Amino acid sequence: MAVNLNNTMDDTDLEMATPAGSSSFGEAVSGRGQSVSGEEEDEDLYYIPERRPSLDLGPSPMDTSQWHYVDQASPPALGYWSMTSEESSDDITDNDGSSTRVQLDRADSFSSCYSMDSDDCEKRVPKVKNKDDAPAEPSDTPELIRDPNEKRHPSLTVKFTFKAICTTLGKLSEGDIRTFKRMLWTRYPQSFNIPPQGMDMVDLVDRLLECYDLEVSMQITKTLLEAIGQKKLVKFLETLCLRNEVRHDLCVTLKSKFGEVCEGSQGEKRPFDDVFTDLNITTTCDNGPNIEHEVMTIAKLDSNREEGKLLSTKDVLSAKRLERSSFKLLMIIGVPGSGKSMAVRRLVLDWMEERSHQHVAFLFPLLLRDLKQFEGSKISLLHILNTLYPATNKLREEDFSSEDCKLMFIFDGLDEYGGKLDFHNTDILSEHTDFTTLNVIIVNLLRGRLLYRGLFVVTSRSQVQRYIPWDTPYDEIDVCGFRDSEREVYFNKRFRNPDQAARVIAYINSCKTLRIMCHLPLFCSLVADEHERIFSQPGAQAELPRGLTNIYTKLMFTLIRQQRRFRAPDHSPDKEREFLMKLGKLAYNMLEKNQFKITKTDWKENGLNAEEAVINSGLCTQYITKPFVLFQEKVISFIHPTMQEYMAALYVFLSFRNQGKNVFEQHLKQKVRGILKGHKSIELYKNAVDRSLLCEDGKLDIFLRFLFGMSVKTNRELLKPFCTTSFKWSTYTEDAAALIRKKMNENQNPGRNSNLQRCLEELAA
Repeated sequence: MAVNLNNTMDDTDLEMATPAGSSSFGEAVSGRGQSVSGEEEDEDLYYIPERRPSLDLGPSPMDTSQWHYVDQASPPALGYWSMTSEESSDDITDNDGSSTRVQLDRADSFSSCYSMDSDDCEKRVPKVKNKDDAPAEPSDTPELIRDPNEKRHPSLTVKFTFKAICTTLGKLSEGDIRTFKRMLWTRYPQSFNIPPQGMDMVDLVDRLLECYDLEVSMQITKTLLEAIGQKKLVKFLETLCLRNEVRHDLCVTLKSKFGEVCEGSQGEKRPFDDVFTDLNITTTCDNGPNIEHEVMTIAKLDSNREEGKLLSTKDVLSAKRLERSSFKLLMIIGVPGSGKSMAVRRLVLDWMEERSHQHVAFLFPLLLRDLKQFEGSKISLLHILNTLYPATNKLREEDFSSEDCKLMFIFDGLDEYGGKLDFHNTDILSEHTDFTTLNVIIVNLLRGRLLYRGLFVVTSRSQVQRYIPWDTPYDEIDVCGFRDSEREVYFNKRFRNPDQAARVIAYINSCKTLRIMCHLPLFCSLVADEHERIFSQPGAQAELPRGLTNIYTKLMFTLIRQQRRFRAPDHSPDKEREFLMKLGKLAYNMLEKNQFKITKTDWKENGLNAEEAVINSGLCTQYITKPFVLFQEKVISFIHPTMQEYMAALYVFLSFRNQGKNVFEQHLKQKVRGILKGHKSIELYKNAVDRSLLCEDGKLDIFLRFLFGMSVKTNRELLKPFCTTSFKWSTYTEDAAALIRKKMNENQNPGRNSNLQRCLEELAA
């Protein structure tokens, strides 16, 4: 049955655009097929005039008196950009042979229920029963007129627009939503087949986005809300748009800053997701360092013995945890190289990509090394944010204090901050716009006085002095590096060549000490760097390193120099050597006593500074023992027992190189101590081997490997900055190897020969 439209609309010549081989109108309007003219005129014809941008339907209301009921039709248009009517003097009839031309341009749609495959969309042209149901003449609609040269902000997506309009209209009462629908039908009847009163919110907004582009849909919504007196909701919608723009621009900055990491000795930039490996994060802190050892069985160092619950970065101040706890401040601690900064990157990128923490409106990572630029000047928190993240210039006062606009701040590397955190005498600061010093801002943020609605995450090495005041509630989690399975995942991600990754994993598993130390992501990275260098050399079967000393030396340099420069850069080579000698002497004395916990007396006797050992150098870590309910003790130890053994060997080696001192000859007279000749040097190693073989518990086994390894040429070159005298021993390798083989033949306990064999491997490295 044809529909006879009254010619009081526009006198128009219309051409029918129908897809070839299709009987579905939905297919025609979605452009899926080629158009033909007049081949299926026996079918029901729909005359849909093209729409002018102004959507002006003529000088008089549409006469619907001659409309007829039409049986069920094909689905309506999948989506269209505009329909405009062109004036013509010809009448439209059932059989005049003219066709209706529909100009279509599919707008990006979120989830249209009006697609050609939908069974729920409206399929009937309305039969008007009375004049009240007839749509009135649309009024002038300037909101539909948009400057074509105006550039859309990239944050205005279909997904956001759909969600924003739905959220805003969802705040209307039932009466207001009925009024909104009626006005939408009255002003824009050409967008609907039937009055929208029966549509739910999703269908209504979806249809709006089908018919108009995103800016126009937003403007229509705001215009109608103003018409029904909902100016607060208009402001609410504008606020959503503003914050969405800021979030988008902020994410662009964060993506450029955290989206890639430098891997390898060449500093190659790779996407973060390509290299990140899940970390071992637990709720139990102060649990002491990893004490797993290849040779010895070391008792737990009187630390927190409770088993912690495993977490991920998605659990950090998550909405679920905030429901159970009132803590808004979280400390993330861990030994140097355990992966704290990588955990921060994971948290930031997950928020950006909407994988977690969507209860947070804005997330601001504030690296303490970045904040150093503000030291010595008067600044405000707002000034810091505007400088580091220019997108925040658009934010208003209410965006920093509104309950529905959660802000999360991440202070990464608080141990790098050199200022004094005085929580008792620092001025109170409550306004983020007030100008003061950086120290006052940090103290008040940690105190919870500044931006008290905010969420705060702080990462730090285990502290010598607590960074959080005792009366400020906070929670703690511990980053412990990799678990066993994650080590292999890391190397498989790091090396694109599977064969190379397999070789590195096999190498790690061949030495228990290497496998244990690879619980530290930093150590894994150094191992991977070394292997990348080897694989880049000519020859497909480049020989892999066999010793421990080289990689431990590089670990020490990374900690005391590369990572130290952000904490205490003013450290001369002489002071550096003096500190290492004192710490090494302490390590050796502790090793002789089978001791792995540093006491307060030890620090005083050796003239050491705990701040330098734990925070600045990172060779040691601190934890708190909890043997009794009302008693706590701060304890310091090396980050791993093998690091203690390495430092002890370094002390013995440098004592001999710089002072001619053989620490194993307790009764060596001072007057004969000097620059020893070559034959004297073998005595040092002979004494060391004899001393090691006397220790049935193997406490000097790894120490002995390091001591032999330090005199290999490649390692001597690395340690040259700590040597004050020249030393030549051209036949060292041969003499040392001969000594070890002789001891292996003389040894009455064959079980002790395995470690001597490892010493030979150090010499061959």
